[in-house]
Amino acid sequence: MDFIPDESKESNGLIQLLKLLAFSLLSAVCFSLLAIFLVYIIYGTIEPKNLGSMRIMLVATSLGLFLIPSLILPISEKSSITTFYGFKKVKPNLLLLTILLIVVSMPFLEWTVAVNEKMVLPDALKWVEDWMRQKEEETKTVTLMLLDMKNISDLIVNLLMIAVIPAIAEELIFRGALQRSLTKISQNPHVAIWMTAFIFSAIHFQFFGFLPRFLMGAAFGYLYFWSGSLWYAMIAHFLNNAYAVCIAWYMQKNNIPLSEADQMHFTWYGYVLSFMLAILIFQVFKKQTNK
Repeated sequence: MDFIPDESKESNGLIQLLKLLAFSLLSAVCFSLLAIFLVYIIYGTIEPKNLGSMRIMLVATSLGLFLIPSLILPISEKSSITTFYGFKKVKPNLLLLTILLIVVSMPFLEWTVAVNEKMVLPDALKWVEDWMRQKEEETKTVTLMLLDMKNISDLIVNLLMIAVIPAIAEELIFRGALQRSLTKISQNPHVAIWMTAFIFSAIHFQFFGFLPRFLMGAAFGYLYFWSGSLWYAMIAHFLNNAYAVCIAWYMQKNNIPLSEADQMHFTWYGYVLSFMLAILIFQVFKKQTNK
């Protein structure tokens, strides 16, 4: 696999995974304490429902739990970040295919969101479902507060906080570090891609949005695996998140309730066409990387 250079000089996959876990725990604790300190200094109180506090904590999580550990890991392996994660030069044809993939797959992902939201657990697990729905409502409340944009400054802040930073930090740790380590452990890139996608979706604790995020995680994983460059996964991740922020901005500017964003907008054949086009673009992307 060409994005795992000089494997013989590295620790084995399990050691890298344990390192990553240790770095993440330590960094997350440090950044959480730093964020709490900043919130207290700026606002004089620790109020979790304050918009400024939420922004600081969200950025601290992205940096402490995801970005910093993924930057420390290659250093611990005595490798450069660009070499370790395979930051190859972006090719225009692959960039265009990445953009097209995100655009054409959005209707299909919309359908998976609707399907996932209708999930019902057996009666014996009713208490689990109630807990999951409670967590979902709490997350939705926070999300709506973050997406309440009154001016262009709020839009720019949200694009940076929700699209740019997560695209970089989460792709570095999930596709770059975790998928890479699991590939070395399992010796099967497909197993590693789907395991990473599962963890990527589960760690967000949004159970009624698990399916679309799981599929997106797998898509990002294959973009990385086929191209050998993390740029395409980062770009795809950014486009997906930025689209959500821009849609929220558009809806608020046109006095459309954000709750209507979850409504399905296509007929059944629109979703089928979206799925088929996404698969087609995947195949073209793979063939272009093989060249």
